[in-house]
Amino acid sequence: MSHPLLLTTLLLVASNVFMTFAWYGHLKNFASSPWYVAALLSWGIALFEYLLQVPANRIGYGELDLGQLKILQEVITLAVFVPFAVFYMGQPLKLDYLYAALCLLGAVYFIFRA
Repeated sequence: MSHPLLLTTLLLVASNVFMTFAWYGHLKNFASSPWYVAALLSWGIALFEYLLQVPANRIGYGELDLGQLKILQEVITLAVFVPFAVFYMGQPLKLDYLYAALCLLGAVYFIFRA
C-alpha cells in the first residue's frame, strides 16, 4: 500500500480535476443552456469529486492535522486550476497566479512549520 500522504495527495489531485470541471466547465460547454441544466450536470460531476475527496481526507487526516490538510487542498486546487484556466478555458496566464502561489507558499510554511 502507498504511503498515506502520497495516496491522499493523488486522490486530492484527481478530486480537484472533477471539482474544477464541475465548478467552471459548464461556463464553456453549457453557456447557452439554462442554469439548472448546468447545475444538474455539475452535481453529477461533483459526485465523482466527493467519491475521491472524502476518502482522501479520511486517509490524510491520520497523517496531517486539519489545517495542514486544508492548505494541501488549496495548493492542489491552484495547481489544477491554472492549467485548466489557461489550456481548457483559453484564459491568459496571469502574473496574479504566481502571486497567489507565493501567498500559498507562505501558508504552507506557516501551517507545516514545527
